[in-house]
Amino acid sequence: MNTATHQHQIPVREEWLATRAEAALDPAQPIIDPHHHLWDQPGWRYLLDELLADLRSGHDVRATVYVQSARSMLRAEGPPEMRAVGETEFANGVAAMCASGAYGAVRACAGIVAAADLRLGAAVRPVLEAHLRAGGERFRGVRLTATWDPDPAMLNPAYSPPEDMLDSAAFRAGFTELAKLGLTFDAWIYFHQIPRLVSLARAFPQVPIVLDHCGGILGIGRYAGKRDEVFATWSANMRELATCPNVMVKLGGLGMRLPGFGFEARAQAPSSLELAEAWGPWMTRCIEIFGAARCMFESNFPVDKGGFGYAIGWNAMKRIAAGASAEEKADLFWRSAARFYRLPDIA
Repeated sequence: MNTATHQHQIPVREEWLATRAEAALDPAQPIIDPHHHLWDQPGWRYLLDELLADLRSGHDVRATVYVQSARSMLRAEGPPEMRAVGETEFANGVAAMCASGAYGAVRACAGIVAAADLRLGAAVRPVLEAHLRAGGERFRGVRLTATWDPDPAMLNPAYSPPEDMLDSAAFRAGFTELAKLGLTFDAWIYFHQIPRLVSLARAFPQVPIVLDHCGGILGIGRYAGKRDEVFATWSANMRELATCPNVMVKLGGLGMRLPGFGFEARAQAPSSLELAEAWGPWMTRCIEIFGAARCMFESNFPVDKGGFGYAIGWNAMKRIAAGASAEEKADLFWRSAARFYRLPDIA
């Protein structure tokens, strides 16, 4: 059992997860998991051993992408803006371990997304270059958490981005450096902030952007009981975002407390059918709006592990994609991720 780092992350209860077991559906379907974390926090360890245990739960996960992990494995010394480079050094070491073949065929951390404060403007260039050196051929881009809401209860206390961060001159000056270096941007925002991402994507059409976690759906706090209203606003925002050809979407992240599905309050962990019924309207709408070639399923583990087991989560996504063609499934489960994070060798 772990202690969650903040109220939006549901504590992982192994005994609760064990109340539900399922065999993998369509176990021959290749998968790239394009969004997971690794960390060693007080009361919550999720490193290579824990990741491999989940990856070996029956699905054919060929590779993964490591994404910025709540200030994990930072350098203890050096300029503050450079300390996040330690995360890339760590993730690249894990990737090298897996590339040795000693841990099986999976290529964990084949792509690396780390943190850099783009609000440094042009001064972020040396930080990005240090990430590129530390990540070798695996460093792909940056995530800088931008989630903001008028209700302080919706905010992650580890981050305090201003409402207009994506619009600020300093941030956009830093974003220009991403463009110059050919790097990607993972956008973690809430659904009502999507118009700001539209503006950013239009200003930088040459920068590949992926919207994390279905676009930041909210169903708790001031959004509780307003699912239809949220769905309508979110859908309209997503349609506008889809007009930006440089933007893709990750389908996942719905195991957090934020969407308000509440499975964690039940005596038994959810089945894949229950998850598919809850997630289906949101993920299906994303696929309808963006097309399968611009969508990729993700696990968001271990954050989402508080709400469901790894094998069951992928079963749910396979249920949601059951009516898709073989080509569409290839996009959703691995090809979109390989294209966005430039992993052609994985394909």
